[in-house]
Amino acid sequence: MTSAAGERGAGDARNPEGHHMSKLFTNARLIDPEAGRVMPGALLVEGGRIARLFDTPEPEGLQGAERLNCAGRFLAPGIVDIGVKVSEPGERHKESFRSAGQAAAAGGVTTMVTRPDTIPAIDSPEILEFVTRRANEAAPVRVRPMSALTKGRQGREMVEIGFMLDAGAVAFTDCDAVVEDTRVLGRCLSYARSLGALVIGHPQDPGLSRGAAATSGKFASLKGLPAVSPMAERMGLDRDLALVEMTGARYHADQITTARALPRLERAKAAGLDVSAGVSIHHLTLNEFDIGDYRTFFKVKPPLRAEDDRVAVVEAVASGLIDIISSMHTPQDEESKRLPFEEAASGAVALETLLPAALRLYHSGDMTLPQLFRALSLNPSKRLGLDTGRLAPGAPADLVLFDADAPFVLDRFKLRSKSKNTPFDGARLQGKVIGTWVGGVSVFGG
Repeated sequence: MTSAAGERGAGDARNPEGHHMSKLFTNARLIDPEAGRVMPGALLVEGGRIARLFDTPEPEGLQGAERLNCAGRFLAPGIVDIGVKVSEPGERHKESFRSAGQAAAAGGVTTMVTRPDTIPAIDSPEILEFVTRRANEAAPVRVRPMSALTKGRQGREMVEIGFMLDAGAVAFTDCDAVVEDTRVLGRCLSYARSLGALVIGHPQDPGLSRGAAATSGKFASLKGLPAVSPMAERMGLDRDLALVEMTGARYHADQITTARALPRLERAKAAGLDVSAGVSIHHLTLNEFDIGDYRTFFKVKPPLRAEDDRVAVVEAVASGLIDIISSMHTPQDEESKRLPFEEAASGAVALETLLPAALRLYHSGDMTLPQLFRALSLNPSKRLGLDTGRLAPGAPADLVLFDADAPFVLDRFKLRSKSKNTPFDGARLQGKVIGTWVGGVSVFGG
């Protein structure tokens, strides 16, 4: 984003006066992902930023501040979601900035980091500026756009990385269109390194994974589905990390979903390479058996993995080896999902389900709330050089208030996204967002 737009969410633009009001959140359980703790207390917002934290739930004085009683619920930094597909330009019937922004706000996502796999791809400053303008007009949350890495995401010619950085791109990725030409990718990484740009890769060997609808193994064979070996992810990661070692570039693997890829990631980090990794919420909470009835809402990319892989990846997030959890929000219309499993489009909407699905890991005892918000808020902010993701004086007052125990059954038709392709339709979930604030301005509930 341009610097002026980047300093505010669209919610601030709608209510400039509200930006300057003092707000005191009382009787909260504050989740601090930096300190790794949850503590009862209160939080003061002034001028759109966090002014002060209190270790008492009801601080005295502070006349003039609007008081919001959190009633013992959790108050955390807003989620920073890397890899959100908003289908503008090109497929606005699937998702617009307005509908995605409303879904994000309802899900506690205060910053959407949007993908460039639109029609046309976001590969020129003009298209990037169009996207930025549309986001500012329509979305109530902050939007940080990513740029394609190559023209048209075709893997042949590098985009103008310097111009795209100037236009506001926060990272460069061809998404699931893996750059097959190693020389081209090496050149992109070298150039990105010279400008300090972050490159996001999709670790897959494209030859092995082309046309796959499931992960290879006994289950895929029984179901008769075209499958890909988990080794395709390891091979793709091996190739990318070798080039990172050669060029010294900043690199983020968008999704690590298999146990076999983890030792390679660990070695790269131990060797001091500037690498990080993410995983989608679906690969943390679902496994290959979920596609048992050929339900296409469970068809995602890469395909859902074995339970052993899911457990290994959950442990990697808890330990910090995998840095970031994202929704990989990918809207698809009914027509593209109402097809035989192998022909159906991949992807699921997840802006509104990201937090309640992630809370499954908290309720199961696999992760603490500070660990979850380290991966949902703090680490993505740090990786992109944003000042969000923290509960600390001076940080933007991008906040989510939620009840971690509130049970509900998800009805996909109540989702705010235009597309309703969620694997959690009819699922029993725990965790409801009560309010979301961007720059101290309420954008949902509250």
